[in-house]
Amino acid sequence: MEGNMKVAVMKGLREIDFIERPIPQPKEDEVLVRLEYVGICGSDVHYYENGRIGDYIVEYPFVLGHEPGGTVVEVGSNVKHLKVGDRVALEPGKTCGKCEFCRTGRYNLCPDVIFFATPPVDGIFQEYVAHEADLCFKLPDNVSTMEGALIEPLAVGFHAANQGEASPGQTAIVFGAGCIGLVTMMALFVKGVSKVYVVDIVQKRLDKALELGATGVIDASTQDVVKTAMELTEGKGFDLAVETAGSEKTTIEAIRTVKKGSNIVLVGYNKSGMMDLPMSLVLDKEITFKTVFRYRHIFPMAIDAVASGKANLKGIVTKVYDFADLHKAMEESITDKINIVKAVIKI
Repeated sequence: MEGNMKVAVMKGLREIDFIERPIPQPKEDEVLVRLEYVGICGSDVHYYENGRIGDYIVEYPFVLGHEPGGTVVEVGSNVKHLKVGDRVALEPGKTCGKCEFCRTGRYNLCPDVIFFATPPVDGIFQEYVAHEADLCFKLPDNVSTMEGALIEPLAVGFHAANQGEASPGQTAIVFGAGCIGLVTMMALFVKGVSKVYVVDIVQKRLDKALELGATGVIDASTQDVVKTAMELTEGKGFDLAVETAGSEKTTIEAIRTVKKGSNIVLVGYNKSGMMDLPMSLVLDKEITFKTVFRYRHIFPMAIDAVASGKANLKGIVTKVYDFADLHKAMEESITDKINIVKAVIKI
């Protein structure tokens, strides 16, 4: 396809401008996708506001966005499983396929991954993208491209559930009722966990958790989380805890609210990168910590969960913005966190 496309680029901190770039040409193993929806991730907001996450530092101009859904408009010569008109969700990370992590199936740990919107790699707040066909997953007829864009965060939730060895009959507690906390709750239910309680300090987010099926919620702004958790579990504690808020306080509460011999999965990034934890209690309880870095082998499972009605991705979307309003969307994602659980851009 010839011509130019509109691209939103960061020119500096909290500065976005629209420019034109040539529409990319797909290689023989790629497809060209007309993007229709792209979700705003917490990492996008962090790069937009601070210009860096840890050692990943933005060099301008830079394009944000890594949660895409769209429609195939051109197919490379070697691509057989997709055709023009197929609607797809795009897994945003292309790995080397050769390192020890790729060879052992843990490709999310590949040190040479090329991942949308992770400096220095541009993201996809733009109209078209050429992407490896094997990383484009066809959506069933009953799954929209907006839901396709949200398969990416749902994959994080499933990876968290897998890391925690979530299983039927368990009870679990999730700290944080933002997007990742809510999709983790959904994933836990899909994996057969019987009861999932969600903790947050924002009532609107707790209400959203209940709306989406949480067994119950704990308002940490007014309730003693540990005391309430023990009451809910008849003094036994939870079988599994997932921490998505990235806070020292909630991590300590996770330690105090789980049973002996249980798993705690850490998903949220702590701003300082350091925590002071009660390690004597961790040792006494023989707790196993697992962590999450993106996901692996998840997209087909996540798409099936949405198609079967087990995961309600539309329910987490609190606001949809037009592409032209991307700057407004990013600003409101910073200033109106109480009301915005998940914002999506309609390209």
